[in-house]
Amino acid sequence: MSRHFTIPSEISHVTGTLERAGFEAYLVGGCVRDLYRGVAPKDWDITTNATPDEIIALFPKTFYENEYGTVGVVNEDITEDDTNRGSMRVVEVTPYRKETTYTNFRHPDEVIFSGKLEDDLLRRDFTMNAIGYSVSKKEIIDPYDGERDIERHLIKTVGKPSDRFHEDALRVMRAVRFGAELGFAIEMETMSAVVEFAHRLDHIAAERIRDEFEKIIMSDRPMEGIILLHRTGVLKYIIPELEAGLGCEQNGDHIYEVWEHNLRALEHAKERGWPLHVRVAALLHDVAKPHTRKWSDEKKDWTFYGHDVVGGRMAKKILERLRFPKKFVEDVTLLVRYHLFFSDIEKITLSAVRRIVANVGPERVWDLMDVRACDRIGMGRPKETPYRLRKYHSMIEEAMRAPVSVGMLKIDGAKIMKILDIKPGREIGWILHALFNEVLDIPERNTSEYLEGRAKDLIKLDSKELEKLGEAGKEKKEEKEEAEVGEIRKRYGVK
Repeated sequence: MSRHFTIPSEISHVTGTLERAGFEAYLVGGCVRDLYRGVAPKDWDITTNATPDEIIALFPKTFYENEYGTVGVVNEDITEDDTNRGSMRVVEVTPYRKETTYTNFRHPDEVIFSGKLEDDLLRRDFTMNAIGYSVSKKEIIDPYDGERDIERHLIKTVGKPSDRFHEDALRVMRAVRFGAELGFAIEMETMSAVVEFAHRLDHIAAERIRDEFEKIIMSDRPMEGIILLHRTGVLKYIIPELEAGLGCEQNGDHIYEVWEHNLRALEHAKERGWPLHVRVAALLHDVAKPHTRKWSDEKKDWTFYGHDVVGGRMAKKILERLRFPKKFVEDVTLLVRYHLFFSDIEKITLSAVRRIVANVGPERVWDLMDVRACDRIGMGRPKETPYRLRKYHSMIEEAMRAPVSVGMLKIDGAKIMKILDIKPGREIGWILHALFNEVLDIPERNTSEYLEGRAKDLIKLDSKELEKLGEAGKEKKEEKEEAEVGEIRKRYGVK
């Protein structure tokens, strides 16, 4: 069977080098699947009948640091910062191989290099990933009808699902992940095996589970992915805490139970293209509500007091269990812990806003606003930004902007007293504000040399004239403050 794909020269160079040396070379795995779908591959994998030593001998720069025969071939003509072609900088070349039994449900007990492409394709997980493509011959090798399954948008194992999932239990999660990434359905027999083998995830390293979970969260269908993880029984081996939200009704402000609310918050983060830590925080922001829910006879409704504090602690434990990096855990934990802030915009003060900024840090406060927006959409609210959220944004920017003050000067009161040899008094403030007035008009004058010389001139003025200059500086400072704040509020359309 032949088929023509446009292959980058950096890839055909690798396959061509192997073939000119007398070896076979085929593109295989996800890159072939993506070529079928008309999507630019993120990674390029090549398989060959050459051994690792023979591969290494053919290329000037390679690395080989694994027990599975995979050699990384480095394209030196592509720089690290070439984002459009970064996936071609390192091309993985792996010998055809057979794999023996998997007694630990994770890795083969032994890898045997084989001289047949068919042996290599047989060990792969799903039919859509078990297609070989010869660049030079434009030839397709597809013994398991992977092309047909791609056309049908179907995820189906190579051979018996029980064999594939027994070999590597993580494949049950990969099936769900591919469904979320590609929008494919899982074939019926394969789906049954996913449910049957879900418990084997207990044997899989948390880091491998985390990597698949991240890909689901960053896919185009994260909400569908989490729902499928739940329906197949896989989620309870990843984040069982989320399932406590099923059937957990909320109060009148919410039209969805906690489970759906969290998923819709995640979906909004995806729609906005927000990064992983914001998406995970959106998913977990109300994870503690089922644990804090109590009925209030007084309010005749459910209450969830402290769910933000408890949720922060739960999020930390969940992410540490999944072996997320320390910085990531800290960021998400703070976003969950402080996702409840402000309620009545008429009572918000700048000091309260500054406390929020201090709690989460200036680098996270806008992420916190994004999580708040996800929370709001998860309640079933309209997607346009309401006045309240715009007001929050405006006040945060006001609180975080550099204040207009004499502290911006390259001179201070102590320095003035020293160079003028005077004691503390009102004159110091007048001089500082007079100097500040000049710097506001001509910023270039904000140098130690100029300000020290000008201070010596100002102290010679009579006290009333000096006070007049100082008060003029104060007025200009206030005018500038009002202008800056007014511009911020105008930008957000608030008062």
